[in-house]
Amino acid sequence: MIAIEETTKDVETAVADLTAAVTAKGYSVLHAYDLRATLQSKGIDFTQACHILEVCNPQRAAAVLGHDMRISLALPCRVCVYEDKGKTVIGTIKPAELIGVFSDEESLREIAKQVEMDILGMVHDAV
Repeated sequence: MIAIEETTKDVETAVADLTAAVTAKGYSVLHAYDLRATLQSKGIDFTQACHILEVCNPQRAAAVLGHDMRISLALPCRVCVYEDKGKTVIGTIKPAELIGVFSDEESLREIAKQVEMDILGMVHDAV
């Protein structure tokens, strides 16, 4: 259900390359969070880099939400770039598997499969 790839890039470069890959695939980054900075601003001594990008294709989001608003609980798709044991990784939850939590409808599964292929392609391009 989780897809994770390692990269030799530093976190900031991987985030920049992922952002470019998102745009190249016709998606948008709705929000980007620097989790380390956020936690540190709250007085937490968190030292690992962790960036969370909320990624969306508006047409596909509207299509699935038009069938079942509960799917909004899983949107937008999140792609994370973070440090793990001295390495930079990029990871996401696979939409095609996640959609099954909400529906068995084949049309929704097809949309989720396409979104998953796109996101995994973005991750691959950023690695």
